[in-house]
Amino acid sequence: MGRLFKFIIFLVVLAFVALVAYAYVGPWFGVDFSAPQSEIRRPVTLDGQ
Repeated sequence: MGRLFKFIIFLVVLAFVALVAYAYVGPWFGVDFSAPQSEIRRPVTLDGQ
């Protein structure tokens, strides 16, 4: 049971390292992680006295 627990922890740590590596190396391979930016204008009606 202890070996299984250690193996699962090892897989979680390995997945985390792979995700961090992908975040750093991804832009070199053409992956864009930035959010799309566009201006949005909407009229707002304020009900004030």
